[in-house]
Amino acid sequence: MVFTVVRGNPTHEELAAALAVIQARAAAASAVPATPRRPDEWTVRTRNIRRSAPPPPGPAAWRSSYWPR
Repeated sequence: MVFTVVRGNPTHEELAAALAVIQARAAAASAVPATPRRPDEWTVRTRNIRRSAPPPPGPAAWRSSYWPR
């Protein structure tokens, strides 16, 4: 990597600190995550498939609409 100071007159310590930050950010940006990210639960197709028929219509159907099946 080649860096050029456009303005100012930094000391050797200031220049070394700035380069360390730039190199650390570049290394972090190019790093690949170790574990793949799990898909969101809402995007899992098997979760969206109904496993049984909806409750029959009636006065208490709303109570059982969210019961586990």
